[in-house]
Amino acid sequence: MLKGKNIVIGVTGGIAVYKTLDLVSRLKKLNVNINIIMTSSAQEFVKPLSFQSLSQNYVVTDMFKEPKTWDVEHISLAQKADLFVIAPATANIIGKIANGIADDMLSTTVMATRAPVLIAPAMNTNMYENPIVQNNIERLKQLGYYFIDPASGRLACGDYGRGKLAAPEDIVNEIVKILKTCSKSKDLLGKKVIVTAGPTQEPIDPVRYITNHSSGKMGYSLAEAARKRGAEVILISGPTNLKKPYDIKTVDIVTANDMYEAILNHFDDADIIIKAAAVSDYRPSNISNQKIKKSNFDLDIKLTRNPDILYELGKKKKNKILVGFAAETNDLMNNAIKKVNKKNLDFIVANDLSQQGAGFKEETNIVTIIDKKGKIEKFDKMKKDEVADIILDKIVDLLNQE
Repeated sequence: MLKGKNIVIGVTGGIAVYKTLDLVSRLKKLNVNINIIMTSSAQEFVKPLSFQSLSQNYVVTDMFKEPKTWDVEHISLAQKADLFVIAPATANIIGKIANGIADDMLSTTVMATRAPVLIAPAMNTNMYENPIVQNNIERLKQLGYYFIDPASGRLACGDYGRGKLAAPEDIVNEIVKILKTCSKSKDLLGKKVIVTAGPTQEPIDPVRYITNHSSGKMGYSLAEAARKRGAEVILISGPTNLKKPYDIKTVDIVTANDMYEAILNHFDDADIIIKAAAVSDYRPSNISNQKIKKSNFDLDIKLTRNPDILYELGKKKKNKILVGFAAETNDLMNNAIKKVNKKNLDFIVANDLSQQGAGFKEETNIVTIIDKKGKIEKFDKMKKDEVADIILDKIVDLLNQE
């Protein structure tokens, strides 16, 4: 996967610079071509000669030094890179990139590259958790920059907490994952994808409503992954605390009926529909215009069945690809298989909410994919963005069979 790839590594000032030497060594063993850019602060911790010896390429340290080649150095490196990695990344360089500041060789080259950029922060815990730094990180994530979270532990300053540079082996794994994703990044080009996400809310009165624990994270991960792979994405989202994804049309809805109408508005033009939302099966039959006051008697709320959106879409799907989700607490496989057949799905993504690390509000998921031919694929626990790529891989396989 990495053989022959060109990776530019930006090294900024911090005690974790020595770990970047290990990172370069590991990448060279995988036959990667490495170019290093060091800031002046980084050179206070490790001399350029160390990186030059490991990378077997000269190290760029100064924007105004006499260049080693004829071309404009920061542009040539920016164009050469298959991936740009900044490790360790200080609060300073993160802030520069987030605000478009280009005042040294590293920040200038990052501004000029079209390659994906992976940032590995390393700093004092209080600095990392500072709202300004976190806002800069979030801003860059929204713009499509990749991050690998710092580890927790005892820091060089004596503090204990998050801020340690991620382990070199973990950074290598992240590099492999990003390059794998980018190598197929346009396999959904020209396709229109509808993704639903989050919960719905069914009002009881102006104050109360029926809902569920869905956070929307799986649906948002799918929407972002599909955009990165070239699709035009429409995200139809119930109420969540998540920030709107960058460069994705988002339609905000509240109730199950709202969601159904929103899907139908875009359904005819869609090639792929992924129903990851957790839609309320029932709604109150009568909604009070005023807040229901507490009394000495029990309150009975009569519920009416909501439309089965996935079932209705299955009747209309024709040659579209339709993917559903099944979140269960018991009898997962039987329930999921029934849904595939009943709702005319191409495949369903099933997860058992009773398993730790699966389901609502988690950063991870444990899924089983069942297709309409009865093929069953089980996957171990992984991050939801990884699950998203597995789902999209399967969709691309179906498109290639057409």
